[in-house]
This record gives sequence, C-alpha cells and structure tokens, in this order.
Amino acid sequence: MNTLGFMARELPPEQIHVSELASDTPVPPGTHLLDVREPDEWNAGHAPGAIHIPLGDLSARVAEIPDGPLYVVCRGGGRSSRAAAWLREFGYEATNLDGGMSAWSGRSLPMTRDDGGAPSVI
Repeated sequence: MNTLGFMARELPPEQIHVSELASDTPVPPGTHLLDVREPDEWNAGHAPGAIHIPLGDLSARVAEIPDGPLYVVCRGGGRSSRAAAWLREFGYEATNLDGGMSAWSGRSLPMTRDDGGAPSVI
C-alpha cells in the first residue's frame, strides 16, 4: 500500500544484473526477453526465445513488442539500459539486464544460434 491507502501498481526494477537471474529459468514465465544487439551479434548467439529488435530499429518496430514485463539485453548493458529507459517512458514494464549477454554467457545460461553452430558473444 502507498501512503494514500491504496495498492499502487509496481513496475519491475529498472535494472537487475544477470547474476541475479535464476539459473533454471533466467527469464521468468510471462516475461519476454528483448535483445537490442546488432544482427551480427544476434547471429553469433542469443538466448532461446528472445525477440530481436536492434536498438536503432526500436522506435520503428515498437509495435512488435509484446505486452507484459520485458527484460532488455545487449552485450554488456549500455544499449539495453537506453532501450529500457525509452520503453519505460512509453509505459512498458522494461528492466535492463546489466552485464548483458557477456554475463549471460559467463553464467552458462542457455544460448543458441539460428544456423545450429556453437553460440558465442561478440
């Protein structure tokens, strides 16, 4: 409850570090993972089930973003921080994943490549 005595809608945190994610379900059920890296980075390796919209395309492709909570990720957290802040301004429940795919890979969280090769972070 807030000070006015009613339940306020809580937004997810603006940022969490990849080290805080559960290793068995890093993306909680009902949450979408939005990857804002460039196509070559995505092609090298990404999280299964992630949605890929490069940061530079985000404003033009915002209609492709599903409703509900979002984790936003890039390689290290800088681009995704900007994307999450922009999305929050427009009412999205966006949380930046600090540490990005570099930390994701470092924790050996699931990664894939569309061509079936060994995934990596570039």
